Formats: sequence, structure tokens, C-alpha cells
Amino acid sequence: MFGQLKRRWNVNGFDLLLIIFTFAIGGSLCGFLGRQLLLITGLEKGLLWVVIYIIVMTLIWPLCVLVVSIPFGQLDFFRKYLLKIAQRMHLTQAKSTQIAIFASGAGSNADKIIQHLHGSGEKSIVVKLILCNKEGAGVLDIAKRHGIETVLIERERFFQGDHYLPVLRQHGIDFIVLAGFLWKVPAALIAAFPDKMVNIHPALLPKFGGKGMYGNKVHEAVIAAGEKESGITIHFVDEIYDHGKIVRQAKCSVDQGETPESLAKKIHSLEHKHFPEAISNLLNAK
Repeated sequence: MFGQLKRRWNVNGFDLLLIIFTFAIGGSLCGFLGRQLLLITGLEKGLLWVVIYIIVMTLIWPLCVLVVSIPFGQLDFFRKYLLKIAQRMHLTQAKSTQIAIFASGAGSNADKIIQHLHGSGEKSIVVKLILCNKEGAGVLDIAKRHGIETVLIERERFFQGDHYLPVLRQHGIDFIVLAGFLWKVPAALIAAFPDKMVNIHPALLPKFGGKGMYGNKVHEAVIAAGEKESGITIHFVDEIYDHGKIVRQAKCSVDQGETPESLAKKIHSLEHKHFPEAISNLLNAK
């Protein structure tokens, strides 16, 4: 259960403990204040007392947890948490997060991400744009099937020009997902989306990462090294290849007689299962 909460809220174990303490102490404070306020009314305990008590508790609970969250350093988390509750109750209007997916190949991960967001009825996260650096790549067909606009990236403009930042701004992009994108992202583009760009790597970083480590090259290296397990790493993107803060990892065994092709199938299965969920959890926790 605690592991699920850590992934859902995108927090570490220590912060999760502080969040739980805030919920507990904030709830206790709310109950105490609610009873004290009702004492002032002089009402006898009965049905009316219970109804008013519930109403008072509902009104003061957000304030109590916000106050308690300050000394625990969790004010930002609870501010966002309460805002999402208000949005789900239609008390405030939610602004959807607009995603751009960068891909170079068949686009199976992009397809799974789109299916996950659409299939779950997720309205707060929208795949707005798919950018590809390879003409005729399968991901372009996937985008067309889902009715998502595409942009074919030109090398010179991407590396030496405006890095397609005006295009991303024009479409209101809030977050970037690299799903099998084989070009190194320019520093200016990374700087424009700080902690708002994630990548997936087909190995357990920090092992088997870096320049030139992609696809079957990674699986070949894992098998050659005699590793007993491999997996995937979902991480934020910084200016160093496969280096940013890790969001999630998932593992699989490397069996005797494993081939790069058989290991690739296991890795793809992990990617399709975890990448869409990790993106949803990450953005819903913001």
C-alpha cells in the first residue's frame, strides 16, 4: 500500500511519512476544534448536533491540514491535494496538462500512453502533439489514428535553430515525454522545461546508459555482462545522457540462454505497463 502511495504521489518514503502524520494530526485538530465550536452553540447531542458537526468538520478540515502541513514542510503537497479535491467536486475548473511526445520509431510506447489516458477517462492530461525525427515512422500513423497533430523535426532547426520551442509554446505544451526518441535533447529545450521532461531507458540505470546505448545494444551489453536482471528506468531529462532523477524502475530476470530479442520482449512489456501509469501519477501529483 505504501509503495502505491509513493508512486501515486511521487514522493520518497520520508515525505510519505510526513504526509501521513499531517493527515493524522490535522484530522485530530479538526475534530477537537469542531467539538469546541459546537460547545459554543449550546446544542444538545442529537441528530441536529451530528449534522452540524459534519458540516463544521468538512469546512475546517482543509484549513487544519494546511496549518499542520507547514511545520512538516508539506504545504505545497497539501495545497495541490486540496485543489484537486475541489476540481473533482467541480468547485474549481481544472486546467488540463498538455503533453508533447517525442518519438523516433514504431511508437508502441506512445500508443500505450495515449490509450491509457483516453481509456481511463483522464481529462486533466491530454496528448496534444507528437514530434518525430524520422519520416515514415510508425508513430506518425499512430498519431493520425488518434487524431493527434504531428510535427516532423528537421535536424538543423532542432539542434541549431529555435529547437521547436515556438511550436511547443503555440500548442500550450506543459510537459514533454521522450518515448523512444534517439536524438540528444538540446540544453535550451531542457532548460525551457525544467523537471517537465521524462525519458524511458531499457535498462536499470545507472548501468548500461549513456551515448549509443539504445535498443538491442543495451540488451546485448546486459547479457554480455552476465547480469541476472534488467528492466526499465523512467527518469527526468537533464543535459547528460540517461542521468536525470529517477521516477520509477521495474525489473525482469535475465535467464540462461537469454537473447537480445527475448530480453527486448520482456522490456517492452515492462515499458507498456509502467510508462503510461508513471506519467499519469507524476502529473496528477503536481
